Amino acid sequence: MKTSSASAASKQLTRSDYVSTLPPWRRLLAMLNWRPVYDIEQETERLRISSLESEKRLLENEKRLLESEKRLKQLQESDARIARFEQELFSSSNPPSSTGDSSPT
Repeated sequence: MKTSSASAASKQLTRSDYVSTLPPWRRLLAMLNWRPVYDIEQETERLRISSLESEKRLLENEKRLLESEKRLKQLQESDARIARFEQELFSSSNPPSSTGDSSPT
């Protein structure tokens, strides 16, 4: 249980935790708020993660698109075979009577 809370805490450092990891000269600059490095780094990390997630979604969508195109091609080929079969069947057989009655009168 402690490992999961420790890993969650390591992902989101507070500003004071982050500053405590810096060398003394950098801590002084951070206290003076000379350069908001922490905020910039956090935003950069959020953007990087967002970009990776977007790329992952894009790849998944491309994969689905390729599968859909493959399935569409298979269906078109099946339709073409069925159409050829129907054409051969109807061109070689006698046309059915228009009344639907098969007994001669």
